[in-house]
Amino acid sequence: MKITSAEFVISNSRVDMCPQTGLPEYAFIGRSNVGKSSLINMLTNHSKLAMTSSTPGKTLLVNHFLINKEWYLVDLPGYGYAQRGKVMMEKIKKLIESYVLEREEMTCLFVLIDSRLEPQKIDLAFIEWLGENGVPFAIVFTKADKLNGSKLKANVNAFLEKLKEQWEELPPYFISSSEKKTGRDGILNYIEEINKSLKAQ
Repeated sequence: MKITSAEFVISNSRVDMCPQTGLPEYAFIGRSNVGKSSLINMLTNHSKLAMTSSTPGKTLLVNHFLINKEWYLVDLPGYGYAQRGKVMMEKIKKLIESYVLEREEMTCLFVLIDSRLEPQKIDLAFIEWLGENGVPFAIVFTKADKLNGSKLKANVNAFLEKLKEQWEELPPYFISSSEKKTGRDGILNYIEEINKSLKAQ
């Protein structure tokens, strides 16, 4: 897929205020500081489309970007950033849950996992919750350029092995590096395939 246009449309704190265009939406979520904004900018070839910050947990709203005037890329708040305080954490949890479970246009949720870390309980619990609710999702292992090949492979395999304890069939997954643009074609081609199948229905 070639990205010919990417434009910011709206940020909001309520799912019922999201665009009512019926276009498919591909949402991106992960723990704070997983590299979500960098990945979005890399996918869209747009260095400042999503706000990158050295302070984790900056995305507090649902952000819609219209891509090629055909589909939306949706930037969701990160989960599990404890420094936000209990009230804000609960508010963001509700916002994420209402978008993921109620938004009919949500076609696939990309869950970002930091490839440098061993499997984190919070990520595994979130993925388990997606499974319990029948939410279509794929995994993106981020920051692949920060590890050598064997360590990267070991960490990805460790995470997938953890998933196999709960899942008979693994979800699609991609390995990415925003620095080196690794995984860009794979993720965009996956989105394009889904879009084509939706049009064929």
